[in-house]
Amino acid sequence: MKQQRAHAVCGGLVIACVLAILSLILVDAGGQTTPALFWHILLNLQLPLICTAVLVGAALAVSSASLQVVLNNPLADPGIIGISSGASLVAAIMLLVMPAHYSTGSLAVLPAACFGGALLSTWLIYLLARRLRGATTAVILAGIAISTLSSALMAWLFVFADAQAMRNLTFWLMGSLYQTNWSILAVAGPIMLFTLIRLCRLAPRLNWLYGGSRLTAAAGVSPARLNKQVLIISALGVGAAVSVAGSIAFVGLLVPHFMRLLLGYDNRRLLPACALAGALVLLLVAVINEYSHQIALPVSMITATVGGPLLLWALYRGQWKLA
Repeated sequence: MKQQRAHAVCGGLVIACVLAILSLILVDAGGQTTPALFWHILLNLQLPLICTAVLVGAALAVSSASLQVVLNNPLADPGIIGISSGASLVAAIMLLVMPAHYSTGSLAVLPAACFGGALLSTWLIYLLARRLRGATTAVILAGIAISTLSSALMAWLFVFADAQAMRNLTFWLMGSLYQTNWSILAVAGPIMLFTLIRLCRLAPRLNWLYGGSRLTAAAGVSPARLNKQVLIISALGVGAAVSVAGSIAFVGLLVPHFMRLLLGYDNRRLLPACALAGALVLLLVAVINEYSHQIALPVSMITATVGGPLLLWALYRGQWKLA
């Protein structure tokens, strides 16, 4: 029965993703666009946009779902444990200290720098977690400390920023699916794909963590080694996602929660469903942006507008739990 429900949910998500992708491909087909211009837009704008939405949404949702199991905390979102803040701080430095890289169109420099910032924050979190012997609460506290420090440094940078730099930085920090191209995806895309495949392959081992460290060890799985693997792989995927799309709120927090309500806690079914649902969420955000034709809305503004009320509703109903 659970298997049939999982197949039905995943089938519905696949159909919804396909429809969203078709709507993005055909957004300019009904106008006065010539065939040559249509294919140029499709190959150089629409397909990179679709790949970015699918990969970033899936990577954020699957990484967050895995982190929530390892840390035994439903609030284990990349923004909370400090991975996103490292990339955001580097973005602030690039936009405010070296604005020439942004204004002259050197967009590849900024995502590459953000990716480095995400990896640096992940490395700091890993070192602190290892020194504190991998305690799950210590990892979250270390992430909060890094996020707070990054926010403070960004506030100092804002003091010296001009109006244009502040507007660019605000848009980047709220997320965008339009900051990438094929060159950037050629680097970040394989990293996000590796994250998805590797975490889904670890799903059977993640199930043992629900029973605690002793039960996991009795099953022949080292809890410490598994925690370290998931932490590093998830951080790698989230760092790549933030480097191409900026900081995106609520996708990593809400998608795993609502998939658990539909499918339960078996990670063998949960992680693939989270990948599809995360991809669908960002595809729908892209559809809203493409058909508005007025302004490119920041991704986090849309996801937070929808996700905030859903989070309050889940808390009010007392449905927020991990196991």
